[in-house]
Amino acid sequence: MRFSVDGWDPGYGSAFEMDELPESSVHIDTTIERSTADWAPIPAGPDVAPPSGILFVDGVRRIDAHVWIDDAAGDAAAAAERAVAGICASYAAGVVCCCKEGAHTLGAEVRRGLFTAARSATHIGTGAGIFTLHRAVASADTPTSASLSNALQKALTDLEVTVAVEARAAVAAHGVGEDNLLVVDGPLRRRAHLPRVIGYIKTHHAQYLPPDLNAVVANLHTGDRTPVFMIDTGWDRYSWYLRLPCLPGGPWTGIVRVEAAPTLDLSEAVALAAMSQQLLGRYASVEYKDGRAPQNLAPIAGLEKDLKHRLGYAPLIYRWLRASASARP
Repeated sequence: MRFSVDGWDPGYGSAFEMDELPESSVHIDTTIERSTADWAPIPAGPDVAPPSGILFVDGVRRIDAHVWIDDAAGDAAAAAERAVAGICASYAAGVVCCCKEGAHTLGAEVRRGLFTAARSATHIGTGAGIFTLHRAVASADTPTSASLSNALQKALTDLEVTVAVEARAAVAAHGVGEDNLLVVDGPLRRRAHLPRVIGYIKTHHAQYLPPDLNAVVANLHTGDRTPVFMIDTGWDRYSWYLRLPCLPGGPWTGIVRVEAAPTLDLSEAVALAAMSQQLLGRYASVEYKDGRAPQNLAPIAGLEKDLKHRLGYAPLIYRWLRASASARP
């Protein structure tokens, strides 16, 4: 029996979640760079001029407590029926700049929030700071847990945009020009308006390509990419698959998917795809250091570790939230 073992630590799941289904409204155009008949791995071309700096952006989130808000407006008898779910969460975002001065953190910010659809909800003060109220949108079509998670993710995405913009305003001070490349960990949704940005997706939750073109992905060698294609799932973006340097393994070992903004000309998207072939492999993590190697790029892994530390000690924050709840009439 021949078999291969996924390189990721089992605690992180798999880089390729094969049980997930493609999005039902997905529309793919695979003919924008090459015709379907001409789809084949594209090797890295001649070295392209690297940007003066690469900015890696990442964010982390943690649910500190699940809460119930009494939304009965003082009617104790109705309180049990009017209890509305919420979550108290801490989240942080930061930027690592890789330039001629080496890798260094440009900025990191931590936020805490209460996410709920309760009308009577207010900010919560604790010893860890204020958990700022964020209104979640309740919907009969969306489970409450998903609505709360979506509200938290939106707040984290907004914070990532904020720190990215602030970082770009600061890079000129150490010689990084406007040609810098922004690498966002995750899809580009709500971030595609940022200039010179690519989204970096290391976990595959959906199968976007038909089986015959997925075979092209499986045949990529180190540094190869697929042709650029267009994805429309309610929002458009360019995308391509790329294989990072890795140990031999399964057909999707070391495969990442990269996104670019739909507002770019095709030539600009192809240029970014070629640049990603030249640059991203340099930052691939290695198996003996990272359980999600090689996809968890070294700058992102280091930033993620730092941001999680900045969130604070979870058991202490939980006790502060309990104390704040007990102190309320």
